[in-house]
Amino acid sequence: MLYSIANLLLEVVIGLFTSLCLLRWYMQWQHIPLSVRSGNPLAGLIFALTNWIVLPLRRVIPAVGRSDMASLLAAFLAQLVEYAVLWLLQGLQAHAVSLPWLALMGLLRLALTGLVVLTLMHAVLSWVPTQSPWTDVLQRLVAPLLAPIRRVLPLMGGVDLSPLALLVLLQIALLVQQYLQAEVLMRLA
Repeated sequence: MLYSIANLLLEVVIGLFTSLCLLRWYMQWQHIPLSVRSGNPLAGLIFALTNWIVLPLRRVIPAVGRSDMASLLAAFLAQLVEYAVLWLLQGLQAHAVSLPWLALMGLLRLALTGLVVLTLMHAVLSWVPTQSPWTDVLQRLVAPLLAPIRRVLPLMGGVDLSPLALLVLLQIALLVQQYLQAEVLMRLA
């Protein structure tokens, strides 16, 4: 029971932090301004919760092209800490060599789940005309993922089904991620 409670708390706290690091990386990769002055409603929250680790990592880990590797590394390290703590709470039952793999798979799971949430929020907000800064940020985050689908899947009766197709593809990717994680863990056991 203690393990289940710890697992839940770690997933919530570290999952939120990891998601913010991933969002920071993705927004910088998409050239979405991460300043409060730009009207980005997420900027203050992202900076307040991630600067303490991303800024020191940036001194050591340079960006690669458009990719802020410090934010990505911070997200990976957070997942590594989560799985290391759970490994210790389990009494060192699994092989320690599986921890980086679990962290990588956890990072992938959170990224895919985050894209599902962003797509759902974008779809819901697209039904209601609004001038909210959230709408602009969500549009800019989801548009690059929807563009290739929209080229293949035209409007049907004036309805854009590309968010639905993206959600199905993301769910398939999550199933593949779960399968890969389980398969590698079985081989390591």
